[in-house]
Amino acid sequence: MRVSCGEHGVVTARVGWARHEARHTYAFEQVAAWCATQMSQTAATGLLRCSWRTIGVMVGRVAADLDAAAGGDGLDGLRRIGIDEISHRAGHHYLTVVVDHDTRRLVWARAGHREQSLKAFFAELGPQRTAALTHVTSDAAGWITRPVAARAPDAIHCADPFHVVRWAGEAVNLVRRAVWNQVRRTPAQGGGRNKPAVGDGKTINTATWALRKNPGDWTSKQAASMAWIKINHPVLHRAWRLKEALRAVFAAGRGAGGAVAVDLLDRWLSWARRCRLPEFVDVARKITNHRGAIEACLTNGLSNGLIESTNTKIRLITRRGYGFANTGNLIALAKLSLGHTKPVLPT
Repeated sequence: MRVSCGEHGVVTARVGWARHEARHTYAFEQVAAWCATQMSQTAATGLLRCSWRTIGVMVGRVAADLDAAAGGDGLDGLRRIGIDEISHRAGHHYLTVVVDHDTRRLVWARAGHREQSLKAFFAELGPQRTAALTHVTSDAAGWITRPVAARAPDAIHCADPFHVVRWAGEAVNLVRRAVWNQVRRTPAQGGGRNKPAVGDGKTINTATWALRKNPGDWTSKQAASMAWIKINHPVLHRAWRLKEALRAVFAAGRGAGGAVAVDLLDRWLSWARRCRLPEFVDVARKITNHRGAIEACLTNGLSNGLIESTNTKIRLITRRGYGFANTGNLIALAKLSLGHTKPVLPT
């Protein structure tokens, strides 16, 4: 800090209320970090009368100070973790995010969403703390499953039910598109899949959202279109029933228990394999390939719901700041908002 001394003139001296070569005091930086976690960019910059880029730099310093004061790297005591990626910027810019299921806090984040990013997490965790992991939740992406299997082979890997049900949702959409293309190519002369009636295309379009929504959320028009599809396009209706049955399997896992859900999953796989819908035969094959992780999800009751919620909050932080040019500042702000350490006002 440059100070004016009556005896020595203008000199550089270390002071207790500001860091070396800083333009702001410790107290001001704490206020800035607190404002960044509580306000939008416009409100914070207007109140503090400094740029968002400057606030971002201060957030990074305050986060580093809090981590140092807490001791360690925040990765001690991890037992059950969730892993996912989030897009934080246009142009395929991603963050790899790790949360602690027990404390429900964000514990680690890094730019990128490939194996190298996840290997960096296990490198920071170290062999001893990695061996203490008991459960890992994620989707079935290979860039997650391969490092987890290599570094934490004893941990139970639980597949996220949302992503498994999404496989069935994508299969329903493929069947719907096949039916729609058949309708467009076939003259209107009766009913059924091969001889669609007049107005088939419009009704199928109306049912597009109904096929994706829960039946309890249907509008009266969507319910009528689904009833019409049941009569005129039984193949598409069968695909929708398969998707809903798979969703019910995971709902049973949350309610009745893992043994019941595993039995229901066996029945669903038997139905899907003989349903004569190639799209769902592929889904059954994919579920069989990831059977161990899916059964672990059913029996342990763990999902990626917590990390999906964390990702939503990180997106909100990004929108609140109108994006971040510096990924490190975004990670620091996310950890201050969602992690173990919280900024406090100096007064």
